[in-house]
Amino acid sequence: MAVLGPRVRGRARQGQGMTTTSGPLVAKGRSFSTVCLIELWERFGYYGMQALIVYFMVQQLGFDDRRANLVWGACAALIYVSPAIGGWIGDKILGTRRTMLLGAAVLSLGYACMTMPTVNSWLLFSALGVIVVGNGLFKANAGNLVRKIFEGDDSKLDSAFTIYYMAVNVGAAVSQLFTPWVKDYVNVVYGHGYGWHAAFAVCCIGLLFGLVNYFLMRQSMRHIGSEPDYRPIQWGRFFAVVAGAVALVGLSAAILQYEWLARLFVIVAGLSVLAIFLFLINKGDRRERAGLIAALVLIVQTVFFFIFYQQMSSSLALFALRNVDWDFTLFGTHLWTWSPAQFQALNPIWIMVLSPILATIYARAGSQGRDLPIAAKFALGFAVVAVGFFIYGFAAQFATQGKTSSWIMIWGYGFYSLGELLVSGLGLAMIARYVPARMGGFMMGAYFVSSGCSQYLGGIVANFASVPEGITNPLQTLPIYTRLFFNLGCAAVICTVLALAVLPWMRRLTRIHQGLD
Repeated sequence: MAVLGPRVRGRARQGQGMTTTSGPLVAKGRSFSTVCLIELWERFGYYGMQALIVYFMVQQLGFDDRRANLVWGACAALIYVSPAIGGWIGDKILGTRRTMLLGAAVLSLGYACMTMPTVNSWLLFSALGVIVVGNGLFKANAGNLVRKIFEGDDSKLDSAFTIYYMAVNVGAAVSQLFTPWVKDYVNVVYGHGYGWHAAFAVCCIGLLFGLVNYFLMRQSMRHIGSEPDYRPIQWGRFFAVVAGAVALVGLSAAILQYEWLARLFVIVAGLSVLAIFLFLINKGDRRERAGLIAALVLIVQTVFFFIFYQQMSSSLALFALRNVDWDFTLFGTHLWTWSPAQFQALNPIWIMVLSPILATIYARAGSQGRDLPIAAKFALGFAVVAVGFFIYGFAAQFATQGKTSSWIMIWGYGFYSLGELLVSGLGLAMIARYVPARMGGFMMGAYFVSSGCSQYLGGIVANFASVPEGITNPLQTLPIYTRLFFNLGCAAVICTVLALAVLPWMRRLTRIHQGLD
């Protein structure tokens, strides 16, 4: 642990004093709630935009399926890659808390840019570039603050990240239900496509709510952060970060515009993360080396998972548009009707239902010494994801005139979401457990880089279900989608087998990392 300077020690004592007065659990709970709430509003903005972005490109800007999938895949890759830089800025330059807040402000600016009614492809790409930069500054640092709050308690760390995952999905669920409704309502009342921009404005307002809420609760975070948080802001460094952010916005817009540049970026990013991991593994002592190797194995598994994940906002979103009956019925009784974009809200809804159940199981099993290792949870997660995609793959069996039942989406998303909690939901906890604390922010970012590369690969996979121009008959589009989903189910089965095969090796690496072998 780095030695803290006088100002840092003073702040630490303030935090300890608060802890003594209110109790350690209460203090941690307040800090945890503060981070959860700003993350909730950040996810509100992000997922509200994600629910509509592919539809916006296809229906409003006239992109074909292939281009929309690849643009969004490249954007998702950038969004996940950028925290590698943001984590380093939080650790070394501005501080974890300050960088997170700056990221939230930049994100709100990005959504504000998307509210302009004259959006064309270049303006859209520039706005998405601002969102990429804002997410990079925000994402790794929010997760790193959770790690700092519960540092040293693995059992509570798993439960905390699971609850954290559930809490932020509250924002995702509300926005994915609300923003499509805003879009449809404003389009009907005012026409001319204004509904799209009104929905993006809602995303911006959500981020502003998050910032106001953090300001009101900021006292609970005074003792949590990285070393730069406890020093006065160095304005020269701050403006250097702003200048770099502006340059990255331009680079991101260019990557989204040019497909060859996007592919080159993903290749370079993936190879860079691998090279850094190999360097750190070679440099570390025996225990650090074992932990980093275990983290690398799990990150590779996460790469495959996010290929499945990317289908929600690409192939599954377009499947809902063209081949799903939007009316929910039960025993012949009509219950409600959704717009196709709202089906994406099924993912966070299931996350909210399943998260407290899993968190309780983790805590109870941990107290009894019977908790499954993270590697085993990853293997189980892939098996459950396979079930979800097989459900989509057999959707034709429940279709009428090319339109399958909305219940297919409900149960498919249910199994997929359980798999997500077992894999992605524990991804950040995995980094916190296996990676030395001194490189926590950077390695959180490296985890997101790997996830980002797989997001672009997910866009490429989604293009296997691209519908050729001119084909609008649901009977023709249905087999295109179900073929892809069935093949993805088979791929998830293969991932399960591979994850099970490396379990003995992972157990040994974990024992070495813990100093037990």
